Amino acid sequence: MAMLKSWEEGRAEARAEAQAQAVLTVLRVRGIAVPEATRERILAEKDLEQLGRWLEKAVVASSLREVLEGPS
Repeated sequence: MAMLKSWEEGRAEARAEAQAQAVLTVLRVRGIAVPEATRERILAEKDLEQLGRWLEKAVVASSLREVLEGPS
């Protein structure tokens, strides 16, 4: 049972990392600069719902502030 839990935790962590990388990729492609501290914040986020909201906002936002602040 512990092995299954570890596997599931590892899988969730991998999904969060991939989602965080997607947020950073969209911001980069759109020409929105991301300071190192903010980059670390995004990569440290483990909440998939939050990362999903950031990704959706990153697609249409004109600034980093629009992505990370305001209603989530």
